[in-house]
Amino acid sequence: MFAKYRRPLTLALALVVVVLLAACAWPLGQLALREVPTLLAPPTQAAQQAQPTRAAQPEPTLAPAVPVSASGAVPGVSISGVARAVRPAVVQIVNKQLVGAGYYSQPVEQQAGIGSGVIYDAKGYILTNYHVIEGADSVTVALPDGRSFDNVKIVGSDRDTDLAVLQIPAGNLPVARLGSSGKLEVGDWVVAIGNALGLKGGPTVTVGVVSALGRAEQEPPSDDGTPGPYLYDLIQTDAAINPGNSGGPLINLQGEVVGINTLVAGVTDYSGYQAQGIGFAIAIDTAKPIADEIVATGHVTHPYIGISYQWLSPALARRLGINQAYGLIIAQVGAGSPAARAGLRPRDVIVALDGNELTDESSLGRYLKEHKPGDTVTLRVLRNNQEMTVKVTLGERPSD
Repeated sequence: MFAKYRRPLTLALALVVVVLLAACAWPLGQLALREVPTLLAPPTQAAQQAQPTRAAQPEPTLAPAVPVSASGAVPGVSISGVARAVRPAVVQIVNKQLVGAGYYSQPVEQQAGIGSGVIYDAKGYILTNYHVIEGADSVTVALPDGRSFDNVKIVGSDRDTDLAVLQIPAGNLPVARLGSSGKLEVGDWVVAIGNALGLKGGPTVTVGVVSALGRAEQEPPSDDGTPGPYLYDLIQTDAAINPGNSGGPLINLQGEVVGINTLVAGVTDYSGYQAQGIGFAIAIDTAKPIADEIVATGHVTHPYIGISYQWLSPALARRLGINQAYGLIIAQVGAGSPAARAGLRPRDVIVALDGNELTDESSLGRYLKEHKPGDTVTLRVLRNNQEMTVKVTLGERPSD
């Protein structure tokens, strides 16, 4: 289960809980996790007064990645060089929200959380998590060189992918290079940079490996109970990721951004055991096209079928008398939706999309993301235990 950093964690839990904790939003005046989904990269402290711009340092030359030696060292590669190249481009993001101060007094602006972001374009574009700026009335960005910007422009955001793009009006900016997550292999060394715990003195650098690729996990629900979106093609890493890191970059040994740190997994039981070294980053090959679309249009379009559904577990199948071991059982069909126009009904069981079996709850979204509005997909459906084929022309998901 994923959980956002919204409330302080209790010191003891009565039940075994498996949660994916979004590494972000460090609340002002508290040393407690906030339940917030998205990338790592916490800022050092709240907005600071603007300071003189320091002279830009030349970007260090990074050695190509080479096999790890028996001692565990990476010959010819300097982690410090990677950090020097990218750390100046990792920013602190402060989410400020208006809070009512009383019956007779005006609302006051209060720091709601802190996260991280990475400058990826000389025009001042910053890539971060949606949950870092979610609900913000204003956003402040602070650079490691001391520069600070109030009322930063939110170019656009997308809850479904937990991504957002900000822009600061400045020149002479440090810029991180975007690489390709498609070149990653399990076991590759990676570096995570972010403002862990909001510590003073600049972003924190941690090192680990790619533990797994292609993970799919669901984020925690919103404060209003809306189910969190599934995130696909996540990079799993054991590089230390902590609250405040959300939105920060995951970097390869060539100094290229290959992911945006977003989630942390934790397991706590009666013994007090807590899982270590299980973090997740949004692959840059997923994030880059989303950022490009946000910059071009201000929003992101997603394909839409127009159904609500439940995973068909074996127990549910037996209870409903359905002769099918897996699939998605439709609970509701939206009026006038693509599903309604295609003739889909409640209690239909979707078994496959374009020949791809739906073997878990995330399967439908994983396959749909390869399409765009206007595409026609073929569903294999079970209705009253009779198999049928239904073609659906996808629409554009309505805005919330």
